[in-house]
Amino acid sequence: MTDLVKRWEPAVPKTVLYALAGLMWGAVGVMLCRLAWGWLRPLELRHSLLLGLGGFIAALLIYRFGFSRIVARNIARLAAKPDPLCIFAFQARKSYLVIVIMVSMGIILRRSAIPKHYLAVLYIAMGVALFLGGLGYFAHLIRLRRGTEVT
Repeated sequence: MTDLVKRWEPAVPKTVLYALAGLMWGAVGVMLCRLAWGWLRPLELRHSLLLGLGGFIAALLIYRFGFSRIVARNIARLAAKPDPLCIFAFQARKSYLVIVIMVSMGIILRRSAIPKHYLAVLYIAMGVALFLGGLGYFAHLIRLRRGTEVT
């Protein structure tokens, strides 16, 4: 049975997984920022800028103390495994549970009574942090192509 599963497993090179992770993190980050922008647009410019700046500063902290470490762990985890890998291995298995929880929380928050312009701060923070995390995967790919890092 295990051989049958392995035979049909959608396996790809690790470089594809790094690119896929970068694309997913980046795309979700852009989506969150786009939602936040739509919520801030109707406000006066100075209010939008202040809320946006708050979200951006929070994003830098979230990236520095959270997401950059997750990206580094994912890259190290993938690098330690033999090529090729299942296409779904671009995130650790337990990360999929975290993703489901975060998506659920986002849906709950969007449907809550919290004013959207305040939610925009959180969405900018998460969106920019995710986008920066995506760039971390692409930076790793660039280092691989230059030969300054191992797969």
